[in-house]
Amino acid sequence: MTKIIWDEEFKRSYKRKIKINKRLKKKFWIAMETFEKNPFASQIRTHKISGKLKGLWAFSVDYNCRIIFKFVEDKSKVLLIDIGGHNEVY
Repeated sequence: MTKIIWDEEFKRSYKRKIKINKRLKKKFWIAMETFEKNPFASQIRTHKISGKLKGLWAFSVDYNCRIIFKFVEDKSKVLLIDIGGHNEVY
């Protein structure tokens, strides 16, 4: 199981964008549970990011909500960096 660490900026973004939206909050926790069990599960569409965010990864919560993260310590830990719509986080 992958250990997940929430960056302080990620916590603020979660409170602003997810916590207040019941529908998205439910999808968020389902995606997080899936990610924790298997970071490369097909339903969350994990992928590498290129360009200015090269070296980071992303997975989907829903059609327009992504979580940006990076692997730490040989992929045994993950640092969550940002969350938001495609145009917000890329």
